[in-house]
Amino acid sequence: MSVSPPLPLLKRVPSGLWTALVWCTAAVAPVVEYVIMPPRAGYSLSYPRDGLAPLGARLLLLLAFGLVLAGCALLRRRTTVAYALVVAGTVVSTLAWRQDEIPPTQFLGVSVALGHVAAVRPRRTSLALAGGTLAVLACYPVLRWVSGPDSGTAPEPLVALTLAVAWLVGHSVHQARAHTEELYARAAAQAVTAERLRIAREMHDTVAHSIGIIALQAGAAARIVDTRPDAAKEAMRTVERTGRETLSGLRRLLGALRQADQDRDPDQERERERDRARQPGPGGSALRPAAGLADLERLAATTTAAGVRVEVRWRGTPRPLPAEVDLAAFRIVQEAVTNVVRHSGAGSCRVSVEHRQDELAVEVRDRGSGGAAGTETGYGLAGMRERAALLGGDFRAGPCPGGGFLVTARLPLPADTHTETETRATAG
Repeated sequence: MSVSPPLPLLKRVPSGLWTALVWCTAAVAPVVEYVIMPPRAGYSLSYPRDGLAPLGARLLLLLAFGLVLAGCALLRRRTTVAYALVVAGTVVSTLAWRQDEIPPTQFLGVSVALGHVAAVRPRRTSLALAGGTLAVLACYPVLRWVSGPDSGTAPEPLVALTLAVAWLVGHSVHQARAHTEELYARAAAQAVTAERLRIAREMHDTVAHSIGIIALQAGAAARIVDTRPDAAKEAMRTVERTGRETLSGLRRLLGALRQADQDRDPDQERERERDRARQPGPGGSALRPAAGLADLERLAATTTAAGVRVEVRWRGTPRPLPAEVDLAAFRIVQEAVTNVVRHSGAGSCRVSVEHRQDELAVEVRDRGSGGAAGTETGYGLAGMRERAALLGGDFRAGPCPGGGFLVTARLPLPADTHTETETRATAG
């Protein structure tokens, strides 16, 4: 079970809490410095000592705190209303101090809130709120111009610059999130497509070979049922056995698909599987492990019994293979043999499996017509090519110069597989 790394502090603390900390710090600092602390030689025009002397000023300052804290509490759920409350509280705080400007430090809380808005809301909404805030800022120079000449330095450009920077930062976060979500959605779609292709390959490889064997055996039984009834019965038994194996393979695929169902109780599901395994007949065969090269002899025997002799040759030193390589190699051989049975018209074929140092090579050759298999418009050759490509291997199929059809596949083996084999050989 993987454990996700903890988020940075900036991401663990909600944006509303950051806004409240910044705004309240900026609002409490002048009260402590210029009102509560003893008088000093220096003084502030923006925060005069008697600025909060009237009761109305104190009530306005309390109202400002209430508006801002309410906005910070609602910032995650109702972003637009919450941001408006933060801006309104900041304006009310200037009224409490009877200021004709907004101090840049006091406006940092609004900038933090705007960055959050730009990060979570569409660009049109965040731009509209930023424009409204700039309009509020523009009212202060107009107020100073109406009340009389102003010889000081206007803080509004600096405040507007902090707003712009906050919006740009928030908008970049919004774009990064949108891009990440797009990548996740694209990866999910690719995973679904890959899984569908995998299931399609398994369905094709599992069913196509069995249907070919069933068709051959059923046709042979129909032709000899009057003259050789014992042989016809054996052919029908092969049809029955092949059909049950096909049903078992289909049941494995359906079981794998249903594993994603989280609503079912695992204990009940295991009990159902045990009950089905105990039942006789085609529906009660127990689920077997995934196919591999260990089933190659059984495949050859079944195909030979159907009328097409399959000769299997092993080369190299056999060693344990990764499950995906083992399955892919078997499915490629199975599909190639199925094409021999269905299209080549040959009476036999040869299967070669060679364990090389860093790869597994399989080859299926027949002496049939070869044309039908080479011009097949179905999914057999495409599925074999996909299996080899997914493992980084090479696949080739085509008519042989001397007649017949040849299918070859080279599947690379991981380096640790070769190292493990050498270690076992040395230890032995």
